[in-house]
Amino acid sequence: MTLRAFLVKRMIYTVVLVLFVIVLNFLIFEAMPGQIGAVYSIAGQRSQDNNAQYNHIVQLYHLNDSFQTRFVSYVTNLLTFNFGDSYSDHVSVVQGMIGSGRLVNTVVLIGSATLFSIILGAFLGILVSKRRGSSWDNLMVTTSLTAFSLPIFFVGIILILIFAITLGWFPPGNVIPFDWASSGPPSSILLNILVRLQYLFLPTLSLTFVSYGFFLLLTRATMMETLSDDYITTARAKGLSERVILFKHAFRNASLPLVTATALSFGSILSGAIITETLFNWNGLGLWLFRSVLNKDYPVMAAMFYVIALSVIIANLISDIVYGIIDPRIRYE
Repeated sequence: MTLRAFLVKRMIYTVVLVLFVIVLNFLIFEAMPGQIGAVYSIAGQRSQDNNAQYNHIVQLYHLNDSFQTRFVSYVTNLLTFNFGDSYSDHVSVVQGMIGSGRLVNTVVLIGSATLFSIILGAFLGILVSKRRGSSWDNLMVTTSLTAFSLPIFFVGIILILIFAITLGWFPPGNVIPFDWASSGPPSSILLNILVRLQYLFLPTLSLTFVSYGFFLLLTRATMMETLSDDYITTARAKGLSERVILFKHAFRNASLPLVTATALSFGSILSGAIITETLFNWNGLGLWLFRSVLNKDYPVMAAMFYVIALSVIIANLISDIVYGIIDPRIRYE
C-alpha cells in the first residue's frame, strides 16, 4: 500500500468516526431528561412580553419540527460548527468558546502538560531501562505507578496546600490576577509572561504528575525489549558508547509506540483538565463544561462533547499519519 492510499484510507476512517460521533451526540442529548424543559424554562411561559424570545428559541432549536428535520439540522450545524446559543450567557457557543479565550487557555494547559509528561516520562524511562532490577529502577516504577494511580483532584489539593498556602510561592488558582480585570495587564511583556507562567505552574504540574508515569512505564518496556535485539549487541561490539546506543539507536525504534500512546492519552489528559480547571478556577473549556452541567446549559454540553471527541479523533489521525511516515511497515499491515 502506497503512502497516498494509506492516507486516504485513514481519512475515510476518520470521516466515518466523525459522523458516528455526531449521530451519537444527537441521540444522547435528544434523549437526555430535562432537555426540552430547560429550553422552555429559558424561554419562559409564552406571553405578550416574551413572545419574541420564545419564538426565537423554538425556531433556533426546531422544537416544532419533526424528528427527521431536527436530525438533519443538527448534523448540518455540527459540521459547520454552529452550536447555537448558550442558555446561561445568551451568546453563541462559538463566541463563548473562542472569543472569551477559553480555548486558548485549555490548549496552553493541555499542551504544556502533555509536552512535559512525554519529555519527563521518556527520559526517565530510558535511564531506568538499562538498570533493570536495580534500586533506581524499583523506585522509579513504584513512584510512577503511584502517581499514575492518584486522583487528579487529590494531587491538585496537595500542591495548593504546599506551594500556595504553606510556601506562598504560587497563586492557588485563576489564569491572571484579579486586579488585571480593572487595571489591565502590565505594560512590560516580560512581566506579563512571567505572571501568567506563575499562574500556569500548579495546574500544569498537577496534570504532568499524574501523566508522566504512563510514558515512563511504556518507554521502559519498549526500551528493554529493544535493548535485547541483535543490532544493539552489534553496536556494543563496535565499541559505541552506551549513551549513543540508548538515545540514537535503541530509542529511535522504541519511540514508535510513544506516538500512538500520545494520541491515546490525549483523551485522558483532556478529561483530567476538566477537573484541574475546576479545582484551580482556570478559565478554560473544562471549567466552562463543568458550569454548563450545573446550569443545564445543553448547547454548551453538546458542543463540548463534540469538540472533545473530535479532538481525540484528530489526535489519533495525526498519530496514524506520523506512524505511517516514520515506520513504512505499518502501511503494509
